[in-house]
Amino acid sequence: MLTRPTRLDDLPAAYRVCHETGLPSDGSTRSPELLGHVYVGPYLVAPGTRSVVVVDDEGVGGYLLCARDTRAHEAWVERHWLPGLRADHPLGRARSISDQEIVELLHSPELAPEEVVDEFPAHLHIDLLSRLQGRGLGSVLIGDLLAFLAADGTRGIHLGVGADNAGAIRFYRRLGFVDVVRSDSTLYMGRRL
Repeated sequence: MLTRPTRLDDLPAAYRVCHETGLPSDGSTRSPELLGHVYVGPYLVAPGTRSVVVVDDEGVGGYLLCARDTRAHEAWVERHWLPGLRADHPLGRARSISDQEIVELLHSPELAPEEVVDEFPAHLHIDLLSRLQGRGLGSVLIGDLLAFLAADGTRGIHLGVGADNAGAIRFYRRLGFVDVVRSDSTLYMGRRL
Protein backbone atom coordinates (compact mmCIF):
# COMPACT_ATOMS: atom_id res chain seq x y z
CA MET A 1 0.00 0.00 0.00
CA LEU A 2 1.24 3.46 -0.92
CA THR A 3 0.12 6.96 0.07
CA ARG A 4 1.20 9.70 -2.30
CA PRO A 5 0.25 13.22 -3.40
CA THR A 6 -2.59 13.31 -5.90
CA ARG A 7 -2.01 13.82 -9.60
CA LEU A 8 -4.48 14.98 -12.24
CA ASP A 9 -4.67 11.46 -13.62
CA ASP A 10 -6.11 10.39 -10.23
CA LEU A 11 -9.34 12.30 -10.91
CA PRO A 12 -11.34 9.37 -12.36
CA ALA A 13 -10.31 6.97 -9.59
CA ALA A 14 -10.90 9.54 -6.84
CA TYR A 15 -14.34 10.31 -8.31
CA ARG A 16 -15.09 6.57 -8.22
CA VAL A 17 -14.13 6.37 -4.55
CA CYS A 18 -16.32 9.38 -3.78
CA HIS A 19 -19.24 7.85 -5.70
CA GLU A 20 -18.93 4.44 -4.04
CA THR A 21 -18.58 5.81 -0.50
CA GLY A 22 -21.38 8.33 -1.03
CA LEU A 23 -24.09 6.12 -2.50
CA PRO A 24 -27.53 6.96 -1.11
CA SER A 25 -28.55 4.65 1.72
CA ASP A 26 -32.03 4.21 0.22
CA GLY A 27 -30.60 2.35 -2.78
CA SER A 28 -31.50 5.05 -5.30
CA THR A 29 -29.14 5.67 -8.20
CA ARG A 30 -26.82 8.61 -8.68
CA SER A 31 -24.75 9.68 -11.66
CA PRO A 32 -21.19 8.55 -10.91
CA GLU A 33 -19.51 11.91 -11.47
CA LEU A 34 -21.80 14.29 -9.59
CA LEU A 35 -20.61 13.85 -6.01
CA GLY A 36 -17.00 14.06 -7.17
CA HIS A 37 -17.69 17.42 -8.81
CA VAL A 38 -18.54 18.76 -5.35
CA TYR A 39 -16.21 16.91 -2.99
CA VAL A 40 -13.15 15.81 -5.04
CA GLY A 41 -12.41 17.68 -8.26
CA PRO A 42 -11.73 21.13 -6.86
CA TYR A 43 -9.28 19.73 -4.31
CA LEU A 44 -7.14 18.17 -7.02
CA VAL A 45 -6.90 21.31 -9.15
CA ALA A 46 -7.41 24.41 -6.97
CA PRO A 47 -4.49 26.31 -5.45
CA GLY A 48 -3.96 26.07 -1.70
CA THR A 49 -4.91 22.43 -1.35
CA ARG A 50 -3.08 19.39 -0.03
CA SER A 51 -4.39 16.07 -1.26
CA VAL A 52 -3.18 12.48 -1.08
CA VAL A 53 -4.48 9.19 -2.41
CA VAL A 54 -4.07 5.70 -1.03
CA VAL A 55 -3.11 3.13 -3.64
CA ASP A 56 -3.05 -0.65 -3.19
CA ASP A 57 -2.91 -3.59 -5.62
CA GLU A 58 -6.42 -2.76 -6.82
CA GLY A 59 -5.65 0.91 -7.47
CA VAL A 60 -6.76 4.08 -5.73
CA GLY A 61 -8.88 3.09 -2.75
CA GLY A 62 -9.10 6.32 -0.80
CA TYR A 63 -8.05 9.91 -0.40
CA LEU A 64 -7.57 12.74 2.06
CA LEU A 65 -8.31 16.17 0.62
CA CYS A 66 -7.64 19.47 2.36
CA ALA A 67 -8.13 23.15 1.61
CA ARG A 68 -5.82 25.18 3.82
CA ASP A 69 -7.96 28.35 3.57
CA THR A 70 -11.65 27.51 3.39
CA ARG A 71 -12.87 30.96 2.31
CA ALA A 72 -10.23 31.28 -0.44
CA HIS A 73 -11.12 27.77 -1.61
CA GLU A 74 -14.85 28.53 -1.65
CA ALA A 75 -14.16 31.70 -3.67
CA TRP A 76 -11.99 29.80 -6.18
CA VAL A 77 -14.65 27.09 -6.57
CA GLU A 78 -17.35 29.73 -7.16
CA ARG A 79 -15.25 31.63 -9.70
CA HIS A 80 -13.49 28.81 -11.59
CA TRP A 81 -15.10 25.43 -10.91
CA LEU A 82 -18.86 25.86 -10.73
CA PRO A 83 -19.82 28.03 -13.75
CA GLY A 84 -19.26 25.26 -16.32
CA LEU A 85 -20.82 22.60 -14.10
CA ARG A 86 -23.92 24.74 -13.60
CA ALA A 87 -24.27 25.06 -17.36
CA ASP A 88 -23.85 21.30 -17.80
CA HIS A 89 -26.23 20.45 -14.94
CA PRO A 90 -29.13 22.90 -14.92
CA LEU A 91 -31.58 22.84 -12.05
CA GLY A 92 -34.66 20.72 -12.65
CA ARG A 93 -33.05 18.44 -15.23
CA ALA A 94 -31.42 15.79 -13.04
CA ARG A 95 -32.03 12.10 -13.79
CA SER A 96 -33.01 11.20 -10.23
CA ILE A 97 -33.87 12.75 -6.87
CA SER A 98 -30.39 11.81 -5.61
CA ASP A 99 -28.83 13.59 -8.59
CA GLN A 100 -31.04 16.63 -8.03
CA GLU A 101 -29.75 17.00 -4.45
CA ILE A 102 -26.18 17.20 -5.75
CA VAL A 103 -27.10 19.47 -8.66
CA GLU A 104 -28.62 21.82 -6.10
CA LEU A 105 -25.25 21.84 -4.29
CA LEU A 106 -23.58 22.89 -7.55
CA HIS A 107 -25.97 25.83 -7.80
CA SER A 108 -26.07 26.70 -4.09
CA PRO A 109 -22.95 25.33 -2.42
CA GLU A 110 -22.95 24.76 1.31
CA LEU A 111 -20.57 27.25 2.88
CA ALA A 112 -18.99 26.54 6.22
CA PRO A 113 -20.45 28.66 9.04
CA GLU A 114 -18.47 31.77 9.92
CA GLU A 115 -17.96 30.71 13.54
CA VAL A 116 -16.34 27.49 12.31
CA VAL A 117 -14.02 29.08 9.74
CA ASP A 118 -12.93 31.90 12.06
CA GLU A 119 -11.35 29.46 14.49
CA PHE A 120 -10.65 26.52 12.15
CA PRO A 121 -9.81 27.99 8.70
CA ALA A 122 -8.68 24.77 6.96
CA HIS A 123 -10.99 21.85 6.20
CA LEU A 124 -10.71 18.25 5.07
CA HIS A 125 -12.56 15.42 3.37
CA ILE A 126 -11.53 11.80 3.73
CA ASP A 127 -12.96 8.68 2.12
CA LEU A 128 -11.67 5.11 2.13
CA LEU A 129 -13.25 2.18 0.34
CA SER A 130 -14.26 -0.67 2.63
CA ARG A 131 -11.20 -2.73 1.66
CA LEU A 132 -8.98 -0.09 3.33
CA GLN A 133 -11.10 0.62 6.39
CA GLY A 134 -10.42 -0.73 9.86
CA ARG A 135 -6.63 -0.64 9.53
CA GLY A 136 -5.95 2.67 11.27
CA LEU A 137 -5.21 4.31 7.93
CA GLY A 138 -7.63 7.20 8.47
CA SER A 139 -5.91 8.10 11.74
CA VAL A 140 -2.49 8.02 10.08
CA LEU A 141 -3.60 10.15 7.11
CA ILE A 142 -5.23 12.75 9.33
CA GLY A 143 -2.29 12.72 11.76
CA ASP A 144 0.14 13.40 8.91
CA LEU A 145 -2.07 16.23 7.63
CA LEU A 146 -2.36 17.81 11.08
CA ALA A 147 1.42 17.73 11.51
CA PHE A 148 1.91 19.34 8.07
CA LEU A 149 -0.65 22.07 8.74
CA ALA A 150 0.74 22.84 12.18
CA ALA A 151 4.26 23.18 10.73
CA ASP A 152 2.80 25.41 8.00
CA GLY A 153 1.28 27.75 10.60
CA THR A 154 -2.38 26.83 10.15
CA ARG A 155 -4.22 27.48 13.42
CA GLY A 156 -7.10 25.03 13.03
CA ILE A 157 -8.97 22.61 10.78
CA HIS A 158 -12.60 21.56 10.55
CA LEU A 159 -14.79 19.03 8.81
CA GLY A 160 -18.48 18.37 8.41
CA VAL A 161 -19.94 15.00 9.31
CA GLY A 162 -23.48 13.69 9.13
CA ALA A 163 -25.12 14.60 12.44
CA ASP A 164 -26.45 11.04 12.69
CA ASN A 165 -23.12 9.33 11.88
CA ALA A 166 -22.21 8.26 15.42
CA GLY A 167 -19.26 6.09 14.33
CA ALA A 168 -17.56 8.88 12.40
CA ILE A 169 -18.19 11.37 15.20
CA ARG A 170 -16.53 9.01 17.72
CA PHE A 171 -13.58 8.53 15.33
CA TYR A 172 -12.99 12.28 14.94
CA ARG A 173 -13.36 12.89 18.68
CA ARG A 174 -10.64 10.29 19.31
CA LEU A 175 -8.41 12.36 17.00
CA GLY A 176 -9.01 15.49 19.09
CA PHE A 177 -11.80 17.12 17.08
CA VAL A 178 -14.50 18.89 19.11
CA ASP A 179 -18.08 19.75 18.25
CA VAL A 180 -18.39 23.33 17.01
CA VAL A 181 -21.78 23.82 15.31
CA ARG A 182 -24.65 21.39 14.70
CA SER A 183 -27.46 21.76 12.18
CA ASP A 184 -30.26 19.31 11.47
CA SER A 185 -28.07 17.26 9.14
CA THR A 186 -24.43 18.26 9.75
CA LEU A 187 -22.11 18.45 12.71
CA TYR A 188 -19.10 20.70 12.16
CA MET A 189 -16.12 19.57 14.19
CA GLY A 190 -12.84 21.37 14.61
CA ARG A 191 -9.37 20.90 15.98
CA ARG A 192 -6.84 23.53 16.95
CA LEU A 193 -3.30 22.97 15.70
